[in-house]
Amino acid sequence: MKKKKEILTMPRSDRRILSNIPDPENVRSLVNRRGASYQTEGGDIDPTNVNEIYRLQLLSLRYETAFEVNIKRARQKNPYQYYAEDISVTGILVYTDSANKLLADEIVTMQFTIPDGAMPEGYESKVKLKAKVVRQFTKEVDGKTRYYYAFEFLNPLNEYLTKKRWGLSIFVASLFLFIVSLIVVLMRAESVIYFKFNKFLYLYSIIAATFLLSRYLFGIFYRNVPINPQYEPGVSIIIPVFNEEQWIHRTILSCINQYYPVDKLEVIVVDDYSTDRTEEAANNMIELIHREGGRFKTEGRLKFHKLPQNGGKREALIAGVHLAKHDLVVFVDSDSFLEPHAIRNLVQPFQDPKMGGVAGRTEVENKFTNALTKLQTVRYYIAFRIMKAAESWFDTVTCLSGPLACYRKELILKNETAWLNQKFLGQPATFGDDRSMTNYILKTHRTGYQDNAVCSTIVPSETKVFLSQQMRWKRSWLRESLRAFLFMWKKEPFMFLFFIIGLIVPIAAPIVVVYNLIYVPIMHGIFPTTFLMGLMLMAMLMSLAHLFFRRSKLWTFGFIFVLFYEFILLWQMPVAWVTFWKSTWGTRETPQDVLAREKKLEKQKIRKSRFSMLKIRKMGEKE
Repeated sequence: MKKKKEILTMPRSDRRILSNIPDPENVRSLVNRRGASYQTEGGDIDPTNVNEIYRLQLLSLRYETAFEVNIKRARQKNPYQYYAEDISVTGILVYTDSANKLLADEIVTMQFTIPDGAMPEGYESKVKLKAKVVRQFTKEVDGKTRYYYAFEFLNPLNEYLTKKRWGLSIFVASLFLFIVSLIVVLMRAESVIYFKFNKFLYLYSIIAATFLLSRYLFGIFYRNVPINPQYEPGVSIIIPVFNEEQWIHRTILSCINQYYPVDKLEVIVVDDYSTDRTEEAANNMIELIHREGGRFKTEGRLKFHKLPQNGGKREALIAGVHLAKHDLVVFVDSDSFLEPHAIRNLVQPFQDPKMGGVAGRTEVENKFTNALTKLQTVRYYIAFRIMKAAESWFDTVTCLSGPLACYRKELILKNETAWLNQKFLGQPATFGDDRSMTNYILKTHRTGYQDNAVCSTIVPSETKVFLSQQMRWKRSWLRESLRAFLFMWKKEPFMFLFFIIGLIVPIAAPIVVVYNLIYVPIMHGIFPTTFLMGLMLMAMLMSLAHLFFRRSKLWTFGFIFVLFYEFILLWQMPVAWVTFWKSTWGTRETPQDVLAREKKLEKQKIRKSRFSMLKIRKMGEKE
């Protein structure tokens, strides 16, 4: 079956594929002059300010695109049609098939609409601004001459959108977040008044609202651990991969191309005996990196290791840990891509000797593919920027997520045997490896979250795959939450209360929904106005928080996600209650999946055999 084509933001390729590694010979700059020219005074950039360097890099980054551009010249008509070939925050490259007379340094008015996915999230918008011609040239394309014009915006897009839309988005989101929070508080005050009429229902509503509002409060006031320029511990990045030929080259490049000291970073790719062309794709990228990476010593710090047989993700990760030479190990999924400053930010909390593991923020790479990926975009952002950030206040992040997480190597090795051989109710625990390892770490150490350590990942764009993933996550959440309950009481008291409520609310949610939407209307003839209003307020909190932080048009999908969750995803929870010991993956062929499939086929054969015997017996009786 043909896979759905993912819509990805496409930065224009740099001729230097290792453009972010600190240059040991200092022969080139990390920041393109186009990004720094108007953002810094005198062009001076502090080389230790990693996050500022990355911000300037983004301003100078060009994105491949294709959309129509309308150009108006002063006091002249311009009948030509132009098309954008690439765009950045500071300028745009357009072409036309007809020769015309745009002049060097001429200032024109440009009108265009930046489509979804052409630039990073938040830039999708209608634009009308002035620009200056800075370069022109011709190029042969498919046997025809194209006339190209490079423009520099007089008002960069980030400043233009701040005045036009972003500033308003922040103001509106802030105002309505306050109003929605106030309404929720007032509604819960009403619940106290009516508590005696239905103790269970109103107690649940009070607890759920308090839990939700407290998480948003802690999440909004969260702050990253700042970068200490003197703190540069050795880091080994482990990439476990299985049948990921489409994305593995991007993952490898993003991991080695980090703004981090050359002698302090290594990358180890562990192939869990893939059956497609993953090995070929990985080795091709590694060879390409080595050709350019002489002065970056990539030969000694980028390795490929293939397991002799398929053993599962945990086996691959442990194999990588044993090959690692540094004290901190970073686990990165094979379809996740690190931003250049991710590792530098991710390691900062480890200045605390009791910090055992740290999660980075995961964003959706294919966010504009379809409605399903847009829903996940809002959900991912809130799950990390609000929920994990809130847990980080208490140094008790309950899941160091698979796409990007860092651990102390000694703790991984200490829990290696238990992790590899973990069973629950007699069944091997083959998924939920990130939650499982987090539990082992939390028993003795703290866990944290760094919002500035960012990676992006490919999320499911097909409903069947997405639902399988969500069921797997719910099963692992139930299993690992029961494990965590045994030691979480030793943590900070408020966090333990947080944990208990966070366990009760989702488990009880299906019962509460059935009671409010089915039982009450049928038995009492009362329309569930209050419940639906509460649901809408919860959706508004998610959507407005996304608008506040991201200033993106995708914020409306927060409403849709909450409805999608309540009427579809929520009903996976009762199924998870009675099947959370299952060990099949659901989206990839693990040894457990093969065994489960063989058992299913064997049962089908037995049923067919019994049916055949019964049919023969009945025919004999008739004769």
